[in-house]
Amino acid sequence: MQLSNGPAKPKANRKTRAAAGSGSALTRGVGLGLALGLGAALAASAAPVDGKDARKLVFKPDGAEVAVVDLPFLSETDRKTLVVVGAQQPYYGAIAVAPTEGLRSKATLAAANYHDVDAARVAALRGCDAARKPEGAPCVIAAEIRPKGWEPRALQLSADATDGLRSEYGRRGGPRAMAISPSTGRWAVIKGQGAASRALEACADQSGATDCRIAVEDR
Repeated sequence: MQLSNGPAKPKANRKTRAAAGSGSALTRGVGLGLALGLGAALAASAAPVDGKDARKLVFKPDGAEVAVVDLPFLSETDRKTLVVVGAQQPYYGAIAVAPTEGLRSKATLAAANYHDVDAARVAALRGCDAARKPEGAPCVIAAEIRPKGWEPRALQLSADATDGLRSEYGRRGGPRAMAISPSTGRWAVIKGQGAASRALEACADQSGATDCRIAVEDR
């Protein structure tokens, strides 16, 4: 199983390449993906919030719960493995599997540390499909990773960005802004005059993406 991606903050992006461990989990069906997608859409369309409100909206940066999708080719052992592996990944994340190769295929890939599950799903499927045998069936999502106690909120940040909101963004210090790239999971915090525009530039420079937006701002 490949465990990859870990996009995080520009200064010290964390990349998760392996994982093992345990944690609490939820096992649900495919419907969960729709619920998470709705939450992501709300977060993506929301206007920036200030630091005080942001801290109230985000979840704790540590601890994730895993929703295993009810797929016929997954054994009970496979389901337990997905929970164990997924629980140590930073949220938000997803694990993709090639149905005709099974969970233990080299094509299996977990994408983690995004700002929403939808982006993680896209990355996991892309990586899995690139690695699977060409004659096999397309990859599918086998599990989704989210914060413990997840519920739809106006702001969603990756585990790393949530940690950065607390440690780097801070509670005082004049103008400051946090920019995020939903498609890559990257983020940037800048303080001082012109913080918003400079945060967008830093986010774009680090991610190479064109979707950076301001998620948190104090003027």
